[in-house]
Amino acid sequence: MSDSVTEKEMLSNLIDSYANLQRIIKSDDAKQEAEYQLQLIKAKLESFGIITSDLERKSN
Repeated sequence: MSDSVTEKEMLSNLIDSYANLQRIIKSDDAKQEAEYQLQLIKAKLESFGIITSDLERKSN
């Protein structure tokens, strides 16, 4: 089994990202929706063993 991402998988990921951004923009509470989307993505990343704290943006 190959670890490379297929073109269809990349397109699917882009469509998901597009839909999620649309959902955030159209939400009554954009911050709450963005935090929920972040929570979902963190769970997916962590299921693949990626430590999300290493990816968090640090405050100035």
